[in-house]
Amino acid sequence: MSIAVPRPTLLEPLLFNNLASRQVVSDFSAGHLSSDGGMLLLRQIDEGLGISRSLAGCFRDQRNPLFTEHSVRELVAQRLLGLAAGYEDLNDHNLLRLDPLFAVAVGKEDPLGSGRAPQDQGKALASASTLNRLELGNNKNTRCHKISADHEAIENTLLLMGVRCLAKDSLEVVIDLDTTDDPLHGHQEGRFFHGFYGCYCYLPLFAFVGSVPLWAQLRTSQGDAARGAVDALGKIVAAVRKRCPKARIIVRADSGFCREEIMAWCETQKPVVHYCLGLARNSRLVELIEGKFARVRESAILCGGVARGFTEFQYQTLKSWTRSRRVIAKAEVLQDKDNPRFIVTDLPAKGFEDHQQCVDRFCAQKCYEDFYCARGDMENQIKQQYLDLEADRTSTHWMASNQLRLWFSAFALLLFQRLRTLALRGTKLAKATAGTIRQRLLKIGAMVTVSTRRVYVRLASAFPLQDLFAQAHRALAALAPEEG
Repeated sequence: MSIAVPRPTLLEPLLFNNLASRQVVSDFSAGHLSSDGGMLLLRQIDEGLGISRSLAGCFRDQRNPLFTEHSVRELVAQRLLGLAAGYEDLNDHNLLRLDPLFAVAVGKEDPLGSGRAPQDQGKALASASTLNRLELGNNKNTRCHKISADHEAIENTLLLMGVRCLAKDSLEVVIDLDTTDDPLHGHQEGRFFHGFYGCYCYLPLFAFVGSVPLWAQLRTSQGDAARGAVDALGKIVAAVRKRCPKARIIVRADSGFCREEIMAWCETQKPVVHYCLGLARNSRLVELIEGKFARVRESAILCGGVARGFTEFQYQTLKSWTRSRRVIAKAEVLQDKDNPRFIVTDLPAKGFEDHQQCVDRFCAQKCYEDFYCARGDMENQIKQQYLDLEADRTSTHWMASNQLRLWFSAFALLLFQRLRTLALRGTKLAKATAGTIRQRLLKIGAMVTVSTRRVYVRLASAFPLQDLFAQAHRALAALAPEEG
């Protein structure tokens, strides 16, 4: 017969193996300590750039101010900083709300919660249920739904905050498009089985410029992967051109976006929007490069069974394309296997006049290996958003609230992108992922003392990256809080 063991209280001592003649005892009675001392850096980013303030402006708050203790801006900041610190579950905030350093990062003027009602004494931040109401408003007009999100405004805010990261004098901007599977967690709204991924999932659409997120649109998984891409590009290109009027714009994506609608839209823009897209292989394409494959196979015999070659030609599909276009083919032999790959582009083989130092920048081999394959970095950004910032926690029943969670993850990724660019440039964390930055720079033990005149945060003396932390602080010191 099993015996139920009572769960220890938070203050009950926890005994560990003795250290020689000494007992090793632990409990949770230290008081105002935090394991997230590095959140001060993200607070500086958030307040300086006004990220949470801008996002909060996309919500409509119909709560009675007399009974409101947490503003929408504070709720949004708490959610974003929680994701950044690795607390993706709302339930985590039932204890995080006791953390005075988190309250400081969110902007609470009473970080100890000493002025709250007796039942909430010491709890400066919002509970999980309050944050849940923020996410599940879904624009429902009932007495229980007081906070609602303007999805179009959030979409525009992410795009605006993203393009602000681009240099105004940029001469070239490459917009990467991609999609991924987001498995469902039950009988959710928009449930559909995707044959390629072999599961019920959403199929969100993402757009990045380098490491900067511009677009995160949750979609159901039925239909073509490229659906809605033209509408998204229309908004993205307009925003980029407003920010970077001299920039040449290139759209880069895999074969899932190689559609007549997208290419024709790019070609009819004034000025033209260039494109470089993957092209799915077919029997006609493979037949056109058979001669190239014959020569590559001869080279493979002399090179250990592996060789590759590149060629290009004009190509038009039998029905779907309205015109002939430049196609680049990679003929690759991997031991006893042929590996043909194709891309379609309108980029000139001799490059552009403002790149005279590289006149063959878009020749067949360089266009494929150096330019098209570089889109793999965008795939890494999506992986970072899902693995480090839990973008797949789209587990509510409604698509609207799941879309909101996806946007929260995208804004959290933007926080890390700005931290890398503004504070960590030239350091060993300049290209680190969000997860690595969190582990190395944000997870610092801290003791918090709050007095009438100041909030004193004592960081762990044994923290190994003290010099890097101080350097990041100096870089961010010029970011004064944005007034709003």
